[in-house]
Amino acid sequence: MSSEHQRLAGFLWSVADLLRGSYKQSEYGRVVLPFTVLRRLECVLEPHKAAIIEKRDELKEKGIENRERQLLSFVRPLGLSFFNESNLSLTRIVGSETDEHVIARNLRTYIGGFSTTAADIFEHYDFTNQIARLEKSGLLYQVAGKFAEVDLSPERVSNHQMGYLFEELIRRFSEISNETAGEHFTPREVINLMVKLLLSPDEADLLTPNRVFTVLDPACGTGGMLTAAEDFITEHNPNATVKLFGQEMNPESYAISRSDTLIKGEQADNIKLGNSFTDDRHAARSFSYLLANPPFGVEWKQARAEVEAEHENKGYRGRFGAGLPRINDGSLLFLQHMIHHMRTPDEGGARVAIVFNGSPLFTGGAESGESNIRRWILENDWLEGIVALPDQLFYNTGISTYFWILSNKKDPAHRGRVILLDAREEWEKMRKSLGDKRKFIPDDRIAELTKVYVNALSEAESDSRVKVFRPRDFGYRRITVERPLRLRFEVTEEALAELEANKTLAKDTDLRDKVLAALRPLAGRDPVYSRADFDATLKAAYADAGLTGIPAAVTKQVWNAVGVSDPEGELQKDKKGDVLPDTDLRDYENVPLDEDIHAYLEREVLPHVPDAWIDESKTKVGYEIPFTRHFYQYTPPRPLEEIDAELKELEGEIQCLLGEVTE
Repeated sequence: MSSEHQRLAGFLWSVADLLRGSYKQSEYGRVVLPFTVLRRLECVLEPHKAAIIEKRDELKEKGIENRERQLLSFVRPLGLSFFNESNLSLTRIVGSETDEHVIARNLRTYIGGFSTTAADIFEHYDFTNQIARLEKSGLLYQVAGKFAEVDLSPERVSNHQMGYLFEELIRRFSEISNETAGEHFTPREVINLMVKLLLSPDEADLLTPNRVFTVLDPACGTGGMLTAAEDFITEHNPNATVKLFGQEMNPESYAISRSDTLIKGEQADNIKLGNSFTDDRHAARSFSYLLANPPFGVEWKQARAEVEAEHENKGYRGRFGAGLPRINDGSLLFLQHMIHHMRTPDEGGARVAIVFNGSPLFTGGAESGESNIRRWILENDWLEGIVALPDQLFYNTGISTYFWILSNKKDPAHRGRVILLDAREEWEKMRKSLGDKRKFIPDDRIAELTKVYVNALSEAESDSRVKVFRPRDFGYRRITVERPLRLRFEVTEEALAELEANKTLAKDTDLRDKVLAALRPLAGRDPVYSRADFDATLKAAYADAGLTGIPAAVTKQVWNAVGVSDPEGELQKDKKGDVLPDTDLRDYENVPLDEDIHAYLEREVLPHVPDAWIDESKTKVGYEIPFTRHFYQYTPPRPLEEIDAELKELEGEIQCLLGEVTE
């Protein structure tokens, strides 16, 4: 940002000094941002104000009450996408009146004169309530007067420069509002790296003359990622047309993002308000580039009915055909939503970048929703790379984060390959912490990491921070390893207590008591290792107690209670003669997809438990990406002699300190 932009930002920031005491720091933006938008729109309209008023009067004379369509048609040839048909302006409002109540009334009238596109922004800023609050605090005249003084005309500040100015204000207000900044604002250097990793591999394509690029952020917050993507593209190709699209469910963040596009002269209607899961406002569109930083680990319970209905009724024709993650983390729903909106390869293809925490890498066992989504992505060869970032990068969380980068237009050299780039140590410490943000990635590291990543795509460079895998390398078979059920039979006090508490027997307490009375004399006898022998003993005990016609369900519960797993016990089989498994000894193993499960069993299991086998009916396929495991480096323990010497040295220091205390 130039010194002029800094001066303007500083001037607008100085308005915050007026708010001190009446507003919390985290609330300054609620006043400064909408007033900045108001003043910018006013300055843009100023050269055409008289013509707009004249056209309004002409339409009024014709008796036209709803003039929006006609006035928009009138201003479009002037390069405008909005208008204000009020005679008022900030200068006029504060120049002829000091009464707070009158100023508030005139401001509301002035805001009401805007066309729907602009009026919608002020509505979602909740600007009317801010006007009332400023009036009540006796600050409205001073604040409005400040903004009336600043020149934000296009001749003084271009659309591009205005975008930078607005971004600077958003950044400043977000940084002093640490409790919510991470929800709606991504640190600038994180966006910078993300955009470079997303767009740099397409650098040659970006230079194509007269190209139109469409960019979507389905969780756009205040719009910083969209702005950064546009800047990258236009820096490489000033003649390119970049169309930005976004969706945001937080009304204030939506207002900021929408006003940012409007004050830069772009299509504000491309920024939509709503929940991307339940109300896809860009349903019919596909995009060249998609990027997002959705909230980490946020549940999707409120959208459950709509999401599950789309999954079940539309399958892969909808957005969520691959699977549904657990209800407490909708991260992978965002990724499926973005994949759905990628341009197809026939349309030129698309690239995606998204910020995740570690959970989507591995959460969910084989054939769970998360695993099936990973499988779908990897088996379609869409995953291009994952970049592990330093921790403590974000304002409201210190956890580790990752970029996932996807492409459906991989170069031949990279097809069937997935890059893992470890950037966890590429950081510097901040001079002053901002919430949980204590680290940042400097520009030189961003440039270096971008180069390493792009080179890895073409296999041009080998770097210790990079590992390359095939998509299948992340797949595995979850096998169920069974061992035979061997039992001994005995009546113990534990078995009797289990039967007494059994729900099946509790349905007929009289029968239960008779069964227990028949079995109690058997307690304490030596175990029996033959089911047939113990069956004879049971029948004799029942006969002695006068019990006949015992239901099969009760008999089953008795056998469950008296049978005890024992490696020396009798091998148990079903009626077909098949060996029964011991569920207490059941185990599970994850076997890489490219390895034969029986060869794995023979090598890894049978040497330890030679009677084990695989129940192939229970085998499942899963996918996970154990990033940290692939970059783990073993550190040998320190020699005992070194540890002993250090302990003795510490003991000596402690003794000296104790001696000083007692003197």
